[in-house]
Amino acid sequence: MRANFTLSLAGDVMLGRGVDQILAHPGDPRLREGVIRDARRYVDLAERANGAMPRAVDDAYVWGDARGALRNGPQLSIVNLQTSITASGDFAARRSNYRMNPKNVGCLLAADVDCCVLANDHVLDFGRAGLVETLETLDAAGIRHAGAGRNAEEAASPAILRRVGGRVLVFAFGLATSGIPETWSAGRSRPGVNLIDHTSSAAVSNIEHRVKAVREEGDFLVASIHWGPNWGYAITAEQRKFARDLIDMGFAVVHGHSSHHPLAIEVYRDRLILYGCGNFISDCEGIAGHEEYRSDLAMLYLPQLANPSGRLLGLTMLAFQRRRFRLEHAAPPDVVWLRDVLDRECRRFLTRVEAVGGNVLSLAT
Repeated sequence: MRANFTLSLAGDVMLGRGVDQILAHPGDPRLREGVIRDARRYVDLAERANGAMPRAVDDAYVWGDARGALRNGPQLSIVNLQTSITASGDFAARRSNYRMNPKNVGCLLAADVDCCVLANDHVLDFGRAGLVETLETLDAAGIRHAGAGRNAEEAASPAILRRVGGRVLVFAFGLATSGIPETWSAGRSRPGVNLIDHTSSAAVSNIEHRVKAVREEGDFLVASIHWGPNWGYAITAEQRKFARDLIDMGFAVVHGHSSHHPLAIEVYRDRLILYGCGNFISDCEGIAGHEEYRSDLAMLYLPQLANPSGRLLGLTMLAFQRRRFRLEHAAPPDVVWLRDVLDRECRRFLTRVEAVGGNVLSLAT
């Protein structure tokens, strides 16, 4: 059995809309957003900001410089898939609608993504039929998923990932604070999201009961949570309590997302809590607003965990910048900016962030 185990964790991976339009099989570009009615407009905005980009790109293009780290370092890779994978035209009445053509699912395979978290506020952008097609597409590609399902039981069940020496169980939860409509909640025979009230003692007890029912000796438990607003660095007392409750019941890692930029990191009882991993892939280049958060910068988190305890041995973070819908190594000034901001936020949780060299950061406690 290995002495330690490395995961790869990323925040929101949005492969729909403008990104879908440059992939090999662009889907229907029509949108019903308030201002933009054609997904190709997002490509135009990005090109205006950062220059021309290719079309009909191969499946690996969008991962860019991050692909090597995803394929060669960690044993398992988990992302929040912030889009539906569907050809459905059943638009939800929302401000934005994300969908990727199912023929482009090879984009996820190109980065060796093992698990897509679906408990988020875009997976039903094209209705329940669009969600079911998303599930079917991932299943056909051999990619595990958690946090949404054809019914409440499936939505609440963990993704079971195999690794050398045991299993990783990924439980995924969506919270209304991230903008998930209550009507998207999965039901007994209704497809939907595993939407929970994290402030409810009953909800926490239900999670603990489900964990005990499926956990085996040697399993690693990962809790992946879509929570909180897109902008700002605040961490609520309720978030912190819920994260700690999960650690107390045996989770090794809390993987938070929804924020468009990285948030603070906590180590509780030698276990890792990522409150917000930020956007990893998106089509928002060239869109003005919230520049102070530098949402063009992306982070990939590589925690090293002790086997079999799940204790955090170390956390390496790789910094990237999105340009022309592709991840590039962040430049030195941008790495320093990320270090300073994350270190400032982490100090409230008694952790520190240090620059190691190149585009590499590390967590210090």
